[in-house]
Amino acid sequence: MNGVGEQGAPTPGQPTQRQRLKAIIGGSTGNLVEWYDWYVYAAFTLYFAPHFFPSENRTAQLLSAAGIFAVGFLMRPIGAWMMGVYADRHGRKSGLTLSVVLMCAGSLLIGVTPGYETIGVAAPLLLVLARLMQGLSIGGEYGASATYLSEMAGRNRRGFFSSFQYVTLIAGQLVAICVLLLLQATLSTAQLDAWGWRIPFFIGGALAVIVFWLRRGLAETQSFAVAKAAGAPKSGFVELVTKHPRETVTVMLLTAGGTIAFYAYSIYMQKFLVNTSGLSRETASQINAVTLFAFMLLQPVAGALSDRIGRKPLMIGFGVLGVLGTYPIFSALEAVRDPLVAGLLVMAGLVIVTGYTSINAVVKAELFPAHIRALGVALPYALANTLFGGTAEFVALWFKQAGIEQAFYVYVTVMIAISLIVYVRMRDTRQHSLIRED
Repeated sequence: MNGVGEQGAPTPGQPTQRQRLKAIIGGSTGNLVEWYDWYVYAAFTLYFAPHFFPSENRTAQLLSAAGIFAVGFLMRPIGAWMMGVYADRHGRKSGLTLSVVLMCAGSLLIGVTPGYETIGVAAPLLLVLARLMQGLSIGGEYGASATYLSEMAGRNRRGFFSSFQYVTLIAGQLVAICVLLLLQATLSTAQLDAWGWRIPFFIGGALAVIVFWLRRGLAETQSFAVAKAAGAPKSGFVELVTKHPRETVTVMLLTAGGTIAFYAYSIYMQKFLVNTSGLSRETASQINAVTLFAFMLLQPVAGALSDRIGRKPLMIGFGVLGVLGTYPIFSALEAVRDPLVAGLLVMAGLVIVTGYTSINAVVKAELFPAHIRALGVALPYALANTLFGGTAEFVALWFKQAGIEQAFYVYVTVMIAISLIVYVRMRDTRQHSLIRED
């Protein structure tokens, strides 16, 4: 589309490469802080779980905390629906700004909530409230940021630039782990257990305030401007499921295997290395930090590769290797005692998952027209995450407590296999993209 938008409307001026880069950096920085706030909960679960869920059994404590982690995901579809519609109707920038306000409030609430011994059952209830707020925020964040980065990237480098959605997602998790390592190095275990775990939540709340002001200065995307000028239909749930049912189901199914694999090898892995492999909390945190850093660097490499060979080969590669490798990798990690070997095994899993994580944002964005793109990316993705990603830790710990931990490996493998069928059958979105602007 050159010079004329949909339905004959004039196309607003295309952004320069410098403007694109500034917008992508700005959007990505905000995304990093949002995901830092989300992942701090998982990174510090081993320390704060006893304060909210008193028990003599560590697995029971982790199971309770993982249950609330999963509860946060219940709000993600609602957040995806509300803020996806908002971003489609009022702009991607507006959606991104709104989401960070809720994330800030949730982080500060966790940081100030007293423990179970002080306020009783109100402690876990306030923890649930905070995670519901953060779930609402992150539900809208993914759709808005994935859409924003994909639209700002430009046709020939869309895979590369949109991969920074997961670069910053991983970076947020990595920063959370680094904060954990720093506090482990500077505070005693007793201090961390008593009050040190609150520090990262206060940091997250403060950073979210900064991001709020940063996002207010972002440029809007050309795709949104063209759709608005052309008088496109309004975004909404009915419009999505009646006019784009195939694309909606496709996003859910292609996400299912990818999200559970990502959470299994990243979020849950820290606890698996402690609770199953028997490594120390400090060693598990170090392995998680190093492997996540390498995983983060892989994202733009794979994204750039998709600009050359297409999105479909990378997704199929993830599906095939995920089906063949998940059970052997987790089985080997059960008995591992050498941190180096453990790190290599975890890295092998993350390399496999890269075929999904590096391009999932752009694949989803390329499936929908601009007027409903943020909702189309956000809502079915959030539903799949609620069902599979958010429950991954809970399911894994439940199987472990039941004495059949290997069933979790089978579960992950089956979900990846379902997504693989979708990857094989769908068209390559690089050749059939609905993002029309250059």
